[in-house]
Amino acid sequence: MDVYFVPADLRRLDALKSEALCIPFFEDERPLCGALGLVDWRMCGHISALIRKGRLNGSAEEVLLIPARPRLPFEKLILFGLGPKHAFTEESFAQCVERMLQTLTKSRVRASVIVLPGRALGRIAPARAMEIFLAIASSHAEHDKVTLVDDAEAERAMQPIVERERRRARAFVA
Repeated sequence: MDVYFVPADLRRLDALKSEALCIPFFEDERPLCGALGLVDWRMCGHISALIRKGRLNGSAEEVLLIPARPRLPFEKLILFGLGPKHAFTEESFAQCVERMLQTLTKSRVRASVIVLPGRALGRIAPARAMEIFLAIASSHAEHDKVTLVDDAEAERAMQPIVERERRRARAFVA
């Protein structure tokens, strides 16, 4: 799997060629912030309306697929509930990443854009998030390309871990 990075910026997201955008969020995250806030704005408040109507709440294990076009360049927008902020742990991070990758596999998505759980609010350190993500992603070989949405500082912390895993994978294959 190739891993790339992009900041949470609508123009940069618009330039991506991926099939799906996956965004996790907390049930007590109001107003919506980060990439989800931008996507909600681009979709004219559609996500906020779903929350107000009680069709979406961010509870743990919740998954909602929304058609993203024509407002976004992706076919699918998939939202993942994380539960309350205070209950977020590395274990809930790992569970959500696994749920995201399984959902993408079932949807036959090979190129995706993912916001890592808890990263938008700084609930997990970038390097640790990347270590856990790559460990889980190693058992999902059907994904060709993943673009992670995060800021430049987080990318600098994550990139050495991605490079280390690339070198390890090449050494294992050789």
